[in-house]
Amino acid sequence: MVEQSREMPTLDEVARVAGVSRSTASRAINGQVYVSAKAREAVTNAVASLGYSPNLLARSLATKRTNSIALVLSERGDTVLADPFFARVLRGVHAGLSGSGMQLVLLMAQDEQAQGELGQYLCAGHVDGALVVSLHGDDPLPDQLASSGLPVVLLGRPLAKVDVPYVDADNSTGGELAAAHLVERGRRHIATIAGPRDMAAGIDRLSGWRRGMTAAKRRPAGVVHADFTAAGGAAAMRELLAAHPEVDGVFAASDLMAVGAMQVLREAGRRIPQDVAVVGFDDSELAETAVPPLTSVRQPIEEMGRAITLRLIAQINAVADQPSSVLLPTELVPRESS
Repeated sequence: MVEQSREMPTLDEVARVAGVSRSTASRAINGQVYVSAKAREAVTNAVASLGYSPNLLARSLATKRTNSIALVLSERGDTVLADPFFARVLRGVHAGLSGSGMQLVLLMAQDEQAQGELGQYLCAGHVDGALVVSLHGDDPLPDQLASSGLPVVLLGRPLAKVDVPYVDADNSTGGELAAAHLVERGRRHIATIAGPRDMAAGIDRLSGWRRGMTAAKRRPAGVVHADFTAAGGAAAMRELLAAHPEVDGVFAASDLMAVGAMQVLREAGRRIPQDVAVVGFDDSELAETAVPPLTSVRQPIEEMGRAITLRLIAQINAVADQPSSVLLPTELVPRESS
């Protein structure tokens, strides 16, 4: 005998079982305000007992929402794929979206033209909000999105003056911790491979490192800027060795740059840490697998990704009293490279 399929439960049935009106059931299911805790719990239980699944297309038409958000990475595709930082951000964003019913759209702005097209796409109602990561300089995208009314949250302090919420790590304190650690290890000629001049992370880590050097009454042995890549770190280390062969301690503002620097030090016959101690920043998987394992400043990357996502969802749902910015702590994780 063929068993007849049971019709899908309706919103009216959910309301009847929960003992509330249809409109109250709808507001509760859609996570809207003006629903008492008792009514929301009754609707939740009714949904579970009936196996109710809302019609997402109908919900989208009714609420004028797409039930999706964009993750915008202001970097080239090869940079994104090579840097474990972005994979960890994505894991955090995924964790933040869990249970929200929202989908993620990944977008990359590789040049000014692509960025202009991307801005137009986002402002055209294709998503309910945007997370913007890895801003450079006075990037106009956050202000463009905010001015259009699209909810937007940044990962990283913006250099441009924009009224947009952001989440960041305490990069300045992290740089200071790196300097203090190298001083405590008895290093006399400490240099740094700083991040890009057009990124807040690069600026703040360098500022903190300088503050740590000043506190220890040490003069910097050298400062070279690079682009947060292994190749950039290697090129910067060659420049430092040529200009300051006496260097015996290096703070690289990312783990990728530190790994590139360590390769050059080995090629030059410098032992790590006996001749040159090295400290990175991120505390990524690279730090644990480097030879020797890399001392690094830990920033809570997954938590940052989760925090920007929850902040954006709150903004989309018009949740009041949200902080304009969140600064998460950094800490030094000592390993054999120093």
